[in-house]
Amino acid sequence: MAITATIMNTATGQPIQKMSFGRMPKPWASFNLATGELVTAERIDVTPPAPGKFAATVQIWVRLKAKD
Repeated sequence: MAITATIMNTATGQPIQKMSFGRMPKPWASFNLATGELVTAERIDVTPPAPGKFAATVQIWVRLKAKD
């Protein structure tokens, strides 16, 4: 079963994109965003599912590099 996570920007608190993983990523996992930027997960939040729902909400917090 694939894990669908929302990638969140640590600096702004805004969502960046949704991403699917084959299994739950580790907090130090590195992956490429749709823009091609390599990021490392700083924090992973998993909230329990709402009553009557099956899927838990997963948020992966990353820090983007500053644009020069």
